[in-house]
Amino acid sequence: MLQLFEFIGRNRNFILFVLLEVFSFWLLVNNNNYWSVEYFNTANTLSARSLELSNAAREYTNLRNVNAALAEENRRLNELITKLQQQKPANAPVGYQADSAFANRYKFVTIAKVIEHSTHRADNYLTIDKGYADGIKEGMGVVSATGVVGKVKICNKKFSVITSILHSQFMVSTKLLRSGDQGTAKWENNTTPSLIQLKDISRYTTIMKGDTAVTSDQNIVFPPGIAVGIVKSFRVAPDQAFFDIDLKLSTDFSKISYVYLVENKLLEQQQSLQESLTPKRK
Repeated sequence: MLQLFEFIGRNRNFILFVLLEVFSFWLLVNNNNYWSVEYFNTANTLSARSLELSNAAREYTNLRNVNAALAEENRRLNELITKLQQQKPANAPVGYQADSAFANRYKFVTIAKVIEHSTHRADNYLTIDKGYADGIKEGMGVVSATGVVGKVKICNKKFSVITSILHSQFMVSTKLLRSGDQGTAKWENNTTPSLIQLKDISRYTTIMKGDTAVTSDQNIVFPPGIAVGIVKSFRVAPDQAFFDIDLKLSTDFSKISYVYLVENKLLEQQQSLQESLTPKRK
């Protein structure tokens, strides 16, 4: 307390000056209409600006919750779209009616956050923060909000490792939306994480830059219609029967944050039936 009095004593002239300035300003504002209006407008402007900054800071700190909510909404919408597509497939003949179990076979199980991933190796993987405790199983498809990501390779209770589409052995049954022709998308470049190659498309197919490539109806891991990429370039040699097509991947792996786990509930039945034919083919 003594130090406070000593400080006031040493600076009494300056403190008196400040108090007189404040009092003068108060008299000016309260006895002059022009300055009263100016003070009112300035105070309102500063108050609105401070509230705007405060709201912006609060919204920024809440971005994580907003992102999680949007990811959950995308999951529900993707599941609904997939169900509707299976109930009434495009170009289905008149009278075709999908079995209810078949139409509902794809389930978007959960959302997961990517906590580690690679893009410049020959065989790339992702690690997510969900495991079998969250309903994840090996072999499940993994997609992002923009397209195909990969497939679950292994998982434990809390984490899972995903084989990325940027893997030398990973292949996706893919079709071009414009023509409907089907082929296989595979990462053969091994150096450019934004491009993937589409094979087995006949040279007699009409292809244009910008064509969209999506997962085909013959894919048992991914629902049909999930974006794979956009045709960036294509070429064919005189002695080739098929195009060499480069697709710009729909999923930007440099910015990937959240993924969706997709389960084909009829996968085991379909695989066991197809595998039962294997001995007959030998």
